[in-house]
Amino acid sequence: MIVRRSIDPRSVARSRLSDEIGRIDRSLPPRIALTYPSPYRVAMSSLGFQTVYRRIQQSGQETVARVFAPDDPPAWGQGSADLSYETAAPLHAFALVAFSIAYELELASMLGMLSRAGIPLLGAERDGDSPLIVAGGPLTFSNPLPLAPFVDAVLIGEAEDELMDLVDRALAAGSKAHRLEQLATMGSVWVPSLHGDRLPQAAICHTEQLPAWAPIRTPHAELRDMFLVEAVRGCSRRCHYCVMRGQKGRGMRIIPKERIMDRIPSEARKVGLVGASVSDHPHIVSVVETLADRGCHVGLSSLRPERLREPLVRALRAAGAKTITTAMDGSSQRLRDLIERNTTAEHLLLAAQTCRQARIERLKLYLMVGLPGETTRDMEECAALVRELSRLLPISLGISTFCAKVGTPLQTAPFAGIDVAQRHIKTLRRALAGKAEVRATSIRWAWVEHVLAGGSASEGLAVFEAERRGGTFSDYRKAFEKLGHTPFSAHPGDD
Repeated sequence: MIVRRSIDPRSVARSRLSDEIGRIDRSLPPRIALTYPSPYRVAMSSLGFQTVYRRIQQSGQETVARVFAPDDPPAWGQGSADLSYETAAPLHAFALVAFSIAYELELASMLGMLSRAGIPLLGAERDGDSPLIVAGGPLTFSNPLPLAPFVDAVLIGEAEDELMDLVDRALAAGSKAHRLEQLATMGSVWVPSLHGDRLPQAAICHTEQLPAWAPIRTPHAELRDMFLVEAVRGCSRRCHYCVMRGQKGRGMRIIPKERIMDRIPSEARKVGLVGASVSDHPHIVSVVETLADRGCHVGLSSLRPERLREPLVRALRAAGAKTITTAMDGSSQRLRDLIERNTTAEHLLLAAQTCRQARIERLKLYLMVGLPGETTRDMEECAALVRELSRLLPISLGISTFCAKVGTPLQTAPFAGIDVAQRHIKTLRRALAGKAEVRATSIRWAWVEHVLAGGSASEGLAVFEAERRGGTFSDYRKAFEKLGHTPFSAHPGDD
């Protein structure tokens, strides 16, 4: 019999707090639980989460305590409340619980955190004695409708300009109904109980607020000991699958080099430049070279193959890069053209050759399978290209399954089907055996993500039902099939 070792969450929190650099401590008792429905290591690598933390802590008006989903729920005490790191208080002890939600699958974790705190999950069942539950984060750029049964309010879009106004209204005196009415008058706040399915315009922060930057560095984050700073906001590209395409008409806002450098502490030795299209920054080579001259290791969150030319690759190598990560996305040129990815095999081959010449040790590629109209022939073209790339340097291929997102040209595209995606990934694994390291994310949970990405309050309630039954994929399948969703292709042989 395997005996799981129990973990004391308070001890873990104390240890991690002692290792943080840059934390903003305030003497004012916190009334806000800033909550991330994934573990600490993920949250502390989130520039958005850290930006909200910094802005509230520096406001002088309110303070927050941070709460994270447990690393390992069984070992941390299944069913016990998640405690804040700063005060060891459960969620129900706060007046305002603010969730930062990155993507659809974190909804289940959010429900688990509320449940463990003894807070009623359904907003309609919470009275004035319960905390107000609000949400924000990257998910709001696409489709927050599945959150409707559970949250009191959602800040849609970029938080910087409206954050403190939301906090003031949420914590004001008066009844819950009065506070929700006040929140509902804000331009970019969605109150499901008052607005129904009508979503407001997404908030856009003023350029002078940029760049966002993360105050806390920690060895316990996924981006270990790294100082995160924004290099660009938004994206000017038009990729058909991406919620950031053209930033919905706002384009890409470029942060001047001087403002980026001014935010980086002189003692920082690892710097992450963040943005949807960092390699499109017109001065990115100069930024990386300057940081390399300061002795910094530099990481970039997004690198397009056509930007991987000698000046940038050599600058990254000088800044400590051993692996370069980029995306091929579509499995064939036909599909890349279809989604307006505008990346060619020649771009990828030249990037690999440039990396080899700069003594980069490995090229990591991201690929989406399951795009509309994808066939075995596309997989064969992909495998042939990866084999050619592998002759230049070692290749790691990370595969995910396409999930249609609201607000993109492909928002109505069907899910490829678990059976079809499995077959296509199997084709790649077989063709690339011994040639490339191939890893794929879960196809089954990609289907769950796909359903939620295009879903409504009904799909949110289906998550509630599935989690109540145990939260397995089988539970989700049963709950979603009641709504007419199927995980398998209607025409599995069409290839």
